[in-house]
Amino acid sequence: MAKSIDMLLTQARTRFVRVAPEELANEQANGAIVIDVRPVDQRLRDGEIPGAIVVDRNSLEWRLDPSYEHCIAEITDHDIRIIIVCNEGFSSSLAAASLQDLGLHRATDLIGGFQAWRTIHRGGNESL
Repeated sequence: MAKSIDMLLTQARTRFVRVAPEELANEQANGAIVIDVRPVDQRLRDGEIPGAIVVDRNSLEWRLDPSYEHCIAEITDHDIRIIIVCNEGFSSSLAAASLQDLGLHRATDLIGGFQAWRTIHRGGNESL
């Protein structure tokens, strides 16, 4: 049975509790690893989240699989808290679900993506 992208997105989001932009700094302070999957042009145009690790979306699963020899150093086991950030919070939900399929059961994403985070931090000069 065929699914629409909206159905796929809804199913993905039922698998985890998403993080609100105002909660992100606290999550990082508690050890969460923030992964920014936005393309380079968006990061150059809009800025970055301090402490976020950039991983291209097309290599995300390989770079975050703890059993893969080229996994990023910060991912030491399947219990790591991972928060995926895309531009507006859509593709990050699908990416988080994919990471959960790999056994990274604490993977989630940022509600509204970078744009929502940027909106609440514009006055604080934290990203730009």
